[in-house]
Amino acid sequence: MTAGAPTPPATVRIAAVADLHVAKVSDVQFQSLLAQVSDAADVLLLCGDLTHHGQTEEAEIVAKELSRLRVPVLAVLGNHDFHADQHEQIKHILKDVGIHVLDGDTAEVLGVGFAGVKGFATGFGRRVLEPWGEAIVKQFVHEAVNEALKLASALARLSTPHRIAMLHYAPILDTVEGEPLEIHPFLGSSRLEEPLNRFKVTAAFHGHAHHGKPEGRTSLGVPVYNVSLPLLMATMPDGPPFRVIELKAASEQPTPLS
Repeated sequence: MTAGAPTPPATVRIAAVADLHVAKVSDVQFQSLLAQVSDAADVLLLCGDLTHHGQTEEAEIVAKELSRLRVPVLAVLGNHDFHADQHEQIKHILKDVGIHVLDGDTAEVLGVGFAGVKGFATGFGRRVLEPWGEAIVKQFVHEAVNEALKLASALARLSTPHRIAMLHYAPILDTVEGEPLEIHPFLGSSRLEEPLNRFKVTAAFHGHAHHGKPEGRTSLGVPVYNVSLPLLMATMPDGPPFRVIELKAASEQPTPLS
């Protein structure tokens, strides 16, 4: 710690949610969610699909609402945010109101290190798609490999006691189970799991699988939380519309609060 730097708090409450899908009118559900965040958490993570059609008008609404928050906000983009090929503009709109948009980047908040990427598809386990055959298949697989490499590079740059990974696509099969089997290969990739294990990540958050399972673990026991808003509302109807975990400086394991 550098001289004069503030001492991190003993505990940090992290709230996370994904798949807001804000359209071109102000979303009452989104406003209600944000109204609860400041009292429930010290930092908010947005794990992709902030907008519904990936248009700048939608991002302006998201940014306006987020600018009122009293806690730091970190975000990664999702596939919907790329839909209209306006993702670079969306990043700038969010950054202009102080949102940390991570795309192979890192951030440190209250002594906790965060690394974020969008991630990509190709499936899980022994059935993961391999780069063989037509050029378009190789290009598809290359995107997943590149996202995994970006995540590994970002995690390697963190030296904090806790490393938190943010993604949109799922890194493990467990948290997409419940979705139709036919779309599992398009919901995430096992290639994203390896960096989580290698760098002993404290916890990982993702969205995208609206009907998956709320949590699972990697092969080496890293907790993975699916924080898709539709899933949270279905599985925790009496709780806040986001997932909260608490990190203690002396503990390697997160404590789920909701």
